[in-house]
Amino acid sequence: MRRLLAIVNLSAGSAGEEVVSKVLAVLAEHADTVEVRIDDPAELPGALAGHPRRDPVVLGGDGTLHSLVAALAERGELGSRTVGLIPLGTGNDLARGLGVPLDPVEAARAAALGEPRSLDLLRDDDGDIVVNAVHVGVGVEAVRAAKPLKPVLRRFAYLVGSVIAGVRTRGLPLRVEVDGRIVADGRRRVLMAGIGNGRSIGGGTPLTPDARLADGLADVVVSFATGPLQRLLYGVLLRFGRHTGRPEVATVRGTRIRISGPEVHVNADGEVTGPVTGRTWTVEARAWRLTLPTG
Repeated sequence: MRRLLAIVNLSAGSAGEEVVSKVLAVLAEHADTVEVRIDDPAELPGALAGHPRRDPVVLGGDGTLHSLVAALAERGELGSRTVGLIPLGTGNDLARGLGVPLDPVEAARAAALGEPRSLDLLRDDDGDIVVNAVHVGVGVEAVRAAKPLKPVLRRFAYLVGSVIAGVRTRGLPLRVEVDGRIVADGRRRVLMAGIGNGRSIGGGTPLTPDARLADGLADVVVSFATGPLQRLLYGVLLRFGRHTGRPEVATVRGTRIRISGPEVHVNADGEVTGPVTGRTWTVEARAWRLTLPTG
């Protein structure tokens, strides 16, 4: 029987007591389970340290999962502890890309009875990790515009934020390099540059629709759609994952990606940081494990 540590993020979007109780009951039915409740992801290292021989199962969203994987990386435990995920956030993009059930009870059953799968991650030159996606430009401004709307609109807040950001943003003179290849030279303005380990951002918007989480490569999308009509069209097509076929959108795959230029904010797994003038991300192939449904 598996030994699990169920970590409940009380601030997650769907972490109501009824849902949490059902999830914990399923986990306890199929595994030796201990529960820890946290109010802030900063409490994760302490929870892990208190139960060192248990595999963590996080009840939360993409941000909580990001924080858990980062905490395991800091402790040197990515290779020794397998993560389980019960998606209770507002976006749940990693779960969507991997086929983790969005129904919490089904996700709990998968976390207890599924099979571990090794997955890639990205690590930047400041030591931080990304499990799903990182982007700069209009997408970051969309998140910033959507933040005050999330309590009311939930996952649809990003869609509204995207419209607001699309009207306001004119693009940035960014330089984008992928494995030494220059994709954007800094002279042409860039609306958005995204790096996908997973497929989607913002609760299902397929930024890098062909990305795979265990192929050793990151998918990079750079949009030069800075004109008013181009921005509108890009926003519509992005929502349906059809933007990568446009002539003003460049797509490439690689293992080392650098973005530099004027100060920009960076969105990594839904968390906005910065501003920075340059950052490099490197793929670490099959660096951590997540339990996924069998079959």
